[in-house]
Amino acid sequence: MTWLFLPILIAAAVAAYVGGRAMARRRGEGQRPHSRPGQHGAYALIWTVVPALAILLAASVFSGPVEQSLTASGAPEAVQQLEPFRREAFFADARSVGAGRPAVQIWPAPYAELLPAEGRRAARIALMLDIGAGAAAVLAGLLGALFVFSQIRPGMRARNRVEGWIVGLLFVCSVVAILTTVGIIASLVYDSIRFFASVPIAEFLFGTQWSPQTAIRADQVGSTGAFGALPLFAGTFLIMLIAMAVAAPVGLFSAIYLSEYAGPTFRAVVKPVLEILAGVPTVVYGFFAALTVGPAFRVFFNEIGAMLAGGPLDGLGQYLMLVQNQMALVAGMVMGIMLIPFVSSLSDDIINAVPQSLRDGSYAMGATKSETVKRVLLPAALPGVAGAMLLAMSRAIGETMIVTMAAGLAARLTLNPLDTVTTVTVQIVTLLTGDQEFNSPKTLSAFGLGLTLFLVTLALNIIAQRIVQTYRQQYD
Repeated sequence: MTWLFLPILIAAAVAAYVGGRAMARRRGEGQRPHSRPGQHGAYALIWTVVPALAILLAASVFSGPVEQSLTASGAPEAVQQLEPFRREAFFADARSVGAGRPAVQIWPAPYAELLPAEGRRAARIALMLDIGAGAAAVLAGLLGALFVFSQIRPGMRARNRVEGWIVGLLFVCSVVAILTTVGIIASLVYDSIRFFASVPIAEFLFGTQWSPQTAIRADQVGSTGAFGALPLFAGTFLIMLIAMAVAAPVGLFSAIYLSEYAGPTFRAVVKPVLEILAGVPTVVYGFFAALTVGPAFRVFFNEIGAMLAGGPLDGLGQYLMLVQNQMALVAGMVMGIMLIPFVSSLSDDIINAVPQSLRDGSYAMGATKSETVKRVLLPAALPGVAGAMLLAMSRAIGETMIVTMAAGLAARLTLNPLDTVTTVTVQIVTLLTGDQEFNSPKTLSAFGLGLTLFLVTLALNIIAQRIVQTYRQQYD
């Protein structure tokens, strides 16, 4: 049905032109209109496009279930007797054959002989539904155009009506954003309640063993694994701390230098280069961590361990000689490099937004540039800088690919940056990868982790807002 969008847009353009010309002609005849011809044309365009697009949207939502129902209702008796999963697979292959593609599975007799006929019937049903939806969309567009042309007159408040449609569109977009957030929270809460019905909240939040498992045999009930998420929280916090220890000072100091000390030529070259780093996919950073940074760190610590072995620090030397490529330090360092553009670019824009009068006043009082930066610019830009740091922290908490490739998957309760750790997001991806049934605590634990991560992020946002408001009041 996508081919219908072009005719609808052409019809809408024609309706807008005709509506505008009709109003312009009446204006030329001496009738003073309330709105301009272009606003009448926009009103005609809206009433032509919106009904047609509404029909196409409804058809795209309901055509699939209707097509499946019609295909299944007229299927032969042999197909009707198949198990539901096999029957759906047969209909999927029939639609593929009807579209000119080969079947995915090899079907025995008599199903192999039925596939061509069922494919042709499925293609006819799909074509019939497409034609019906297209005809309904065209009819709805024509009716909308006839309605709007019957309404066009000099006294019609076309401008107000067009603005009303725009306000309605903005309201719908706002409602969609709100409902999306509510739906995400509702899904997390619902499945988290199912998970916490099997696993106590105290065990989940404060348990030190994370080994989610599911039943293997039919006589097993529930799960025999351990769902203590404290190692995941510790790993997330450790990697985020290392990343922010790299990104926060480097990003902020680079922003101060670019904003206050660098010349125009240097700034014009360095700032775009920093922003390019923000567009690099995280999997590239993961490869960089796994293939370059990890081996380099391993060689470095192994050499230090070899130097310390046999001496007073022999235990530390033996430990450093066993350090592997995957560790929290590698993931945190590379993640910090990834976050530098976010902190630097946002902080640079925020510092540049501070009024020049504050700088001039500080210089007039005899302050140096460094004193002006420390005592005037940073306090004035602190709310925005705090927002930049919060954005970087949120990105660090939600990062998955770098941790998977550079820190490992071991759920270990440790704050040692040389150990392999895992994070909440990595475990969520691991638990929901592949075909899963949402009836076992193993799969539902992903929603418990997601809800906990959501609440932690919400708490960070609230704390940051309070900090920003406090300093903003002092500054104002």
